[in-house]
Amino acid sequence: MTISSGKKAKKSGFTEEPILTDSETLNEVIECLVENFSIETQGACDQQTLFEILIKAASSGDSIENTAKLLKNVPTANDVRYHLNKINNF
Repeated sequence: MTISSGKKAKKSGFTEEPILTDSETLNEVIECLVENFSIETQGACDQQTLFEILIKAASSGDSIENTAKLLKNVPTANDVRYHLNKINNF
């Protein structure tokens, strides 16, 4: 197995077939986070959205502040940080 463009792939002859798509990878990462972290949220800032913002910021090497500004219909960076501060055992 080789890794190509952030996707898992397997060699078959001279071509590589993606095994995991970007959306599947995102879903797997979010599922792992949900299993290991519990963050009580309210309003527009649900746990899934919170994790999506954090993953987007981390994967692009960007700040939470800028990521929240770039995405539409997401909580503000202050809202994200407020919820992150609730995690006691990080």
